[in-house]
Amino acid sequence: MSVDQVTGSLTVGQLAARAGVRADTIRYYERAGLLPAPSRTGGDHRRYDAAAVDRLLFIRGAQRLGLRLAEIRELLAVRDTGTCPCGPAETLLQQHVTEIDQEMHRLAALRAELTGMLAAMPGPECPDPAPGTWCPPVLRDREGGDRDVLVLR
Repeated sequence: MSVDQVTGSLTVGQLAARAGVRADTIRYYERAGLLPAPSRTGGDHRRYDAAAVDRLLFIRGAQRLGLRLAEIRELLAVRDTGTCPCGPAETLLQQHVTEIDQEMHRLAALRAELTGMLAAMPGPECPDPAPGTWCPPVLRDREGGDRDVLVLR
């Protein structure tokens, strides 16, 4: 159901079902300042409108992009002023792209190191390792010391 199809007020359970989250998540977002306090019935039950559905879908979409809750809160604050949050969002997304690039570089280096270690392993006839390493003393000496040996401490 789209946001436009919401008529009347929704319970926390109905809102949770529409957004694909748990009711506890909605209550957490309220405490964290991501969702405004909803109106209440005479029996003190929460009631939400279409704006809450829209806001919750925005939050979930931003989370799928890897934004942190504090960053989402910043974007929502800009959005609440009626200003387009595209400028701040572009900055945040560029920072995340940079972080992803750095992590990919780190993972590629880790992969190369692990692949090198695998290639240097002697196979099924592996003698006992030298104390504190994965490699047998023979392999350590053959490769010129322990420069590429993982030392476990």
